[in-house]
Amino acid sequence: MRIVAHAKINWVLDITGERDDGYHLMDMLMQPITLADTVRLTDADAISLTISGNPDLPCDASNLAWRAAELLQPYADRPRGVDIVLEKVIPSGAGLGGGSTDAAAVLLGLNHLWGLSLPMETLEKLALSLGADVPFFLSSGLCRVQGIGEDVRPLSRGPKWPLVIIQPCSGLSTKEIFTAYAASDQAIHPDIDSMEQILLSEDLSILPIHPGNVLEQVSCAARSEIGQAAGFLVRNGAICAQMSGSGSAVFGVFENSRAADAAAVAAKERWEKVFVCTTCDEALQMHG
Repeated sequence: MRIVAHAKINWVLDITGERDDGYHLMDMLMQPITLADTVRLTDADAISLTISGNPDLPCDASNLAWRAAELLQPYADRPRGVDIVLEKVIPSGAGLGGGSTDAAAVLLGLNHLWGLSLPMETLEKLALSLGADVPFFLSSGLCRVQGIGEDVRPLSRGPKWPLVIIQPCSGLSTKEIFTAYAASDQAIHPDIDSMEQILLSEDLSILPIHPGNVLEQVSCAARSEIGQAAGFLVRNGAICAQMSGSGSAVFGVFENSRAADAAAVAAKERWEKVFVCTTCDEALQMHG
């Protein structure tokens, strides 16, 4: 079985509070993009994991894809294993959900491959135990995501907007960025309700230059290249540009593919990791 596992962008990311257990309460607008990994699943006697495209990622039980398979084993009517092959394209430590989408792909794929017939509600609960972004990837289109990631509300399938994504520096630790945010007292909270209406209107001309990511300030303090890349995209024709997730990738939205291609050519003269893609509907696409 082959699953195309798409990355995501955060149009808006806000933190609205913190639970007693330390988990942050989020309010986000998220959408899948065509930048994607490929996940291949083959029945086996035990779980194994092979990764191409990123030699720095672990191929053991610390990987979210492996953990996703382990979570489904108790639901099988007999001992089951799987050979997982990840063909990585989505950069790690980028805020694009690469590990989360791979994990969601394993959950969805094994539910079919092993004939488990688990309802989506069960898969979503298992997904949440793997990480706040994982449930989103079991949904589709533009979504508003709240709570600790468990409240996913699809809003629209939306148009296909051209994007240029740059990872201008080394990856960032989500945990370290949230710790830095908690220690900061200068957070700028975005107007997420207004941004939701703008995106639903599908009018690119009224997009703000920076839609709003409450973590961007602390991430830029850790990696000044993030702000530099966002500024570069705006100067090269992006209607808006900002960091996705907790970084370190930034995305720029363009009026058409020609403008995006031109900006990407210019960006590649300065940065190695530059991707041209579009927003899309489906986070996961299963084949065979």
